[in-house]
Order: sequence, then C-alpha cells, then structure tokens
Amino acid sequence: MKWWENEKISVAWTVVRIWLGMKWLEAGWHKVNDGFDASGFLQGAIAKATGEHPAVQNWYAAFLKGFALPNVELFNLMIPWGEMLVGIGLIAGLMTIPALIAGAFMNLNFLMAGTVSTNPILLTVAFVLLFLGRGAYYWGADHWIIPILRRNLYRKKDDHHKKALIV
Repeated sequence: MKWWENEKISVAWTVVRIWLGMKWLEAGWHKVNDGFDASGFLQGAIAKATGEHPAVQNWYAAFLKGFALPNVELFNLMIPWGEMLVGIGLIAGLMTIPALIAGAFMNLNFLMAGTVSTNPILLTVAFVLLFLGRGAYYWGADHWIIPILRRNLYRKKDDHHKKALIV
C-alpha cells in the first residue's frame, strides 16, 4: 500500500473529494432548478475567439459554432445533469475515477471556452485525486464495490477459460 492510500491519510483525501463533489453538485443543482440555457455562454465563447489575443482558440470556436450551438438543447441537458452526476459520484465515492475524469473534462472545456472562474482550481484538484487512485476513494462506495466487481469479472473470465479448455 502506498502512503497516500493509508487509511488515516485517506480521510484528508475524502474531505477534498467531498468538497469537490459539493462544488459540482451545487453548480448542477442551480442549473437544473433555475433553468439552464447554454446558448448565451456559447455565443460569448465564440465572440472571444477574435482579436489580437483571443481567449478562445479558433478551432474550438469552430467546434462551438458548428456543433455545440446547433445542438444546444443537448448541451442544456448534458451539462447540468453531468455536473449533478459528477457531484453525487464524488460525494458518495461511487464511480470516483469516471466522475473525476468527467469533471476534469468539463473544466477543461469551460477553460477552452474562455471561462476561468474556479475551473483551474477544480481541474487541479481533480488531477490530484486522479493520481491518488485508490486513496481518493478509500472512504467511499468504490472501496467495497470495486473488489466485488473485480472478483465477479475475474470469475467470469476463469469460467469462460475453463469452458474453452473442456471443449
């Protein structure tokens, strides 16, 4: 066991993980309950792709203009519920690694769209927790669920291998 996966040290990582989850849950909660329309945000990001020192790269603005804006209804659904699911996953320590990856991906996209705000902090915390691996979810649902999944997956592989040998 690595030092950062230690039972006692993992308490600190759990506090950080739950804090990050609360940030995501809060952001998603407001969007779900107050209504969310990404079209103004997308148009603002596209406008930031002009000038001598654009905040948004031309290729990303082209993606926003050519794909995101025409499909804004899909983004209006995916962003708030994605934020909610990331928050719930991180708070519960359930599917922690996929939740961290999804959250980091959203932070990266918000940054590429020219929005700084808390995104660099949240992205950095997500990367730190990703590098911790098991230490990030030692105190969470994954601590118990992942070993069960591994046992069941390996048992199915072994059963399949044994059947292949018999035939």
